[in-house]
Amino acid sequence: MFEKIKAEIDGIMERDPSAKSRFQVYMFSPGFKAMRAYRKAHRLYERGRFFMAARVSAKARRRTGIEIHPGAKIGEGLFIDHGTGVVIGETTEIGDNCTIYQGVTLGGTGKDKGKRHPTLGDNVLVGAGAKVLGPLKIGNNARIASGAVVLDAVPDNATVVGVPGRVVKINGRKVEKKPAADLDHVHVADPVSMEFCLLRLEIQKIKESMADGG
Repeated sequence: MFEKIKAEIDGIMERDPSAKSRFQVYMFSPGFKAMRAYRKAHRLYERGRFFMAARVSAKARRRTGIEIHPGAKIGEGLFIDHGTGVVIGETTEIGDNCTIYQGVTLGGTGKDKGKRHPTLGDNVLVGAGAKVLGPLKIGNNARIASGAVVLDAVPDNATVVGVPGRVVKINGRKVEKKPAADLDHVHVADPVSMEFCLLRLEIQKIKESMADGG
């Protein structure tokens, strides 16, 4: 257990320039505290002790502003930077060494049953305020830009921007836009979900502005 805690702290030290010491991370990092609580809640959840798991999770949410459902499956080395407003749904799966910034939602669309939330590969970065919704797959080494709303699967090594999210780079090379004639007019994003995501993003911005005294 000590070695796992040390590894998580070291991972934060490597990726957070503001972290001056391991003791500082241990005492004050909301992402570290949220992950420690998640690990405990997840063990309880897997043993069928759902009430106790929910209790641990709710306490961590109040202390850190980060909501991680105890049923989510999270690999090693997840770094949640700042963290306020992060929501990770029950059937979310996250690979190793991923980075998530404040205001991120890994959620559902309300239309799916069973597996309702995203699956992130290894080394994925999700920028501040981004929303990844539905049981879609985000490939290894993908980058989701701040404020993006992702409703479709993302390949490995891709960069996604915009609302709705679109792939603009793969392996560092720009992706050419398809002509209008090649557009799929059947499998389109749900406009209601898109508007809902935009509304939540605006509410988050207002809350942050009020917290800053603006």
